[in-house]
Amino acid sequence: MDIFHAIILGIVEGITEFLPISSTGHLILTSKLLGLQTTGFLKTFEIAIQGGAIISVLALTIKTLWGNITLCKKILVAFIPTAVIGLLAYDYVKLFLGNPRIVAWALIIGGIIMILVEYLVKEKNTGEQSVETISYKQAFMLGLFQTIALIPGVSRSGATIIGGRIIRMERKTLVLFSFLLAIPTLGAATGLDLLKTGFSFTPHEWTLLLVGGAISAIVAYFAMRWLLKFISNHTFIPFGIYRIIVGILFLVFIL
Repeated sequence: MDIFHAIILGIVEGITEFLPISSTGHLILTSKLLGLQTTGFLKTFEIAIQGGAIISVLALTIKTLWGNITLCKKILVAFIPTAVIGLLAYDYVKLFLGNPRIVAWALIIGGIIMILVEYLVKEKNTGEQSVETISYKQAFMLGLFQTIALIPGVSRSGATIIGGRIIRMERKTLVLFSFLLAIPTLGAATGLDLLKTGFSFTPHEWTLLLVGGAISAIVAYFAMRWLLKFISNHTFIPFGIYRIIVGILFLVFIL
């Protein structure tokens, strides 16, 4: 793996981290297309590079978070299920992280579910909703849905968004809360993995992580702004269709 690979993976991470199409899945598939071997460092890179996304979220949402203790508490409540289950399932996740077949099927199945949910579930007509009006119960339920994303290819934001649509929450509110929930989720995932593996990295490997993280932070910021604008007038159906197409193409032509 070299700087070129780190830049490409950083771009892919930045584009896909906050879209409901699975950043981890796309990183695994991209690594496969680049001919990279599934080493311990590559698995860590695909997790730790998400640290750049945290910077982009903070840059975009700092005004929303600043001084809003209640909202911060709700984010932490939503994070609890992921923290507990993620810690218990850490070794399992690392074991299957590089399996492109699991990713492909997760993309397809997740896409089908996303389309069905958008067709079958209607938003409640309760006026304008915001992340501040999300209840603690809703926050915890979104956190439970997010744990499904421990399966490579499911998508952290996708699982949260589908779950929120099932309980009839508004799309833009879900997207923004998914951004905010990424802060503790990605922070914990990155920190835990680096704590377990980072001390064995070479200076070159640390350079790759820093380059990939910086690129992903820049790209993710603009991807988030685009998604918030897009989802104001569209459903998540296009993302579901995209997931199915990518998953099928990968099964047919790559695997």
